[in-house]
Amino acid sequence: MHDHSHGHDHSHHFDTHNRSFAIAVFLNMLFVVIEAVYGVISGSLALLADAGHNLSDVMGLIMAWTASWLASKAATSAKTYGLKKTTILAALFNALILIAAVGGITWEALQRLTDPADVAGLTVVIVAGIGVLINGATMMLFLKGQKGDINIRGAFLHMAADTAVSVGVVISGTILMFTNLTWIDPIVSLVIAAVIFVGTWQLLKDSVNLAVDAVPKGIDPSAVHERLESLPGVISAHHLHIWALSTTENALTVHLVKPDPESDDQVISEAAEMLNQHFGIQHTTVQWERREGQCPNTLFC
Repeated sequence: MHDHSHGHDHSHHFDTHNRSFAIAVFLNMLFVVIEAVYGVISGSLALLADAGHNLSDVMGLIMAWTASWLASKAATSAKTYGLKKTTILAALFNALILIAAVGGITWEALQRLTDPADVAGLTVVIVAGIGVLINGATMMLFLKGQKGDINIRGAFLHMAADTAVSVGVVISGTILMFTNLTWIDPIVSLVIAAVIFVGTWQLLKDSVNLAVDAVPKGIDPSAVHERLESLPGVISAHHLHIWALSTTENALTVHLVKPDPESDDQVISEAAEMLNQHFGIQHTTVQWERREGQCPNTLFC
């Protein structure tokens, strides 16, 4: 016997970020062009490295935007969950792209340490100062939505890191204006690489976990199990599985042993409400069992 309960349609959540993504992509693409041009003119690896990083951010923003749009599409008979999982794939690909960018930036910076080049400090300061404004404004677009969605959090963290990186480039450019410390530029590039890596590592771990259907971060399976066994008439719970349908929606299946079929529907409603409210699990599927021993009593099998 099976019962299923789920929440309302979540397409509005994805649609609300369309404007933010559009503005973010436009501003960051504009800044990539500015950084690349003046990076070549000034000979600044820091600007070129940050331009490459920002270009990967633009690609990442477009990927996250596309996934967010796809996730809002209705389910079909062939894709019964719709395309919600594309948000997880977008977060994963974004993390991998940024890790690759870290490797490239680090390699170039190490090359420059042994063969430093002259850098026009004033140009670096002006262009990076523009970056502080653009990245800071873009970061604020995703401030509200990043708490419950790693797809949006990825965009927010990228922009927050970019803001910090641009501040660092301003500092290195200022130093170069008054000194001959040409090694400052590759050192700042290494710091850029470190900032990107630190910001990306958690995103990579979280997205990999969601991609392999691990329990989403912030949900304690033991606590879920305990609450399920405390439901009226339920004497045990097993075959518990919790996974992410997208970066904002989670699902659960479980076998509940409840000898008395009385109030089954009421318990289902209570379970669904409890799981949604306390654990952020919106889609719940329960299989009833009337006596223990019908299935192997293994919690997570």
